[in-house]
Amino acid sequence: MSSFWVLWRKELAGYFLSPVAYVTTAFFLLVMGLVFYLLTGILAAGTPGVGLMNLMFGSPFYWMTQLVVVPVLTMRLFAEERRMGTLETLLTAPITDTQVVAAKFAGVFSFYTIMWIPTALFLVGLQAYAAESPPLDPGVIAAGYFGMLLSGAMYLAIGLLCSLTTSNQIVAAISCFSLLILVLFAGFVEYLTAHPAARILTDLMAPHRHMMDFARGVVDTRPVIYFVSVTIGCLFTAVRLLESRQWR
Repeated sequence: MSSFWVLWRKELAGYFLSPVAYVTTAFFLLVMGLVFYLLTGILAAGTPGVGLMNLMFGSPFYWMTQLVVVPVLTMRLFAEERRMGTLETLLTAPITDTQVVAAKFAGVFSFYTIMWIPTALFLVGLQAYAAESPPLDPGVIAAGYFGMLLSGAMYLAIGLLCSLTTSNQIVAAISCFSLLILVLFAGFVEYLTAHPAARILTDLMAPHRHMMDFARGVVDTRPVIYFVSVTIGCLFTAVRLLESRQWR
C-alpha cells in the first residue's frame, strides 16, 4: 500500500510542476469567473425560479470547461510514460497494475478537486457582497459539488483509459475529447429518434440532466450508480490493458 501512496504523491506533484497544469487551471478559473460574473447579472435582474447551482452547473461554460480540462489533465498519464519508455520500468517495480492505475487516477482526481476549491470562494463572495442575494442552501451546494465530483471522476477515468491506448499525448487528448462529446450528446438521442429505447438511453446517460438534478439538491441513486459504474469499468479495463502488455 505504501507504493500506492508514493506513486500518488508523484503524480500529484507532477501537476504542480507542469506549466500545462497551471495554464489549464488559469483557463478553468477564468471561465468559471466569467460564469459567476454573468450569474450576478442574472440574480440582480431578479429572474424568478432561477437557482444558484442551476446557473452554475447548467451553464454551457461548465460543460465547455469539462471538454477542455479533462483531456488536457489526463493525456499525459500513460502516454508520456509510453513515449519516454518508463512504463515498462514502472510495471517491473514492486507495485501491482491495480495500484498503478489507482494511483494515477487518484493523482489526477486530487488535482481536479483542488481546481474546484477556489470556486467555493466565489459563492462566499457572492453571498457576502451582493446587495440582494438568495440565502445559500448548504445541502443544495453539497449536492451540486457531489454531482460534479462524480461526473468528473467518470470523465477522468475515460481520459485515463484513452491515455493508456497511445504513446502520443495529442492523440490521447483528441480521443478523450471525442468520447466525452459522445457521452455528453447521448443525452440528446431522444430528439433524434422516436424509438422507445432512445428515451431510456437519454434518461440513463444524460449528464446535463443528472447535473441539473444534483444542482437542485436531488441526489438520485441512479445517476450515482451510473457515474460510479462507468468510472470503475474504465479503470478495470485500464488494469486489464496493463496486464495484457506483460504477455506481449
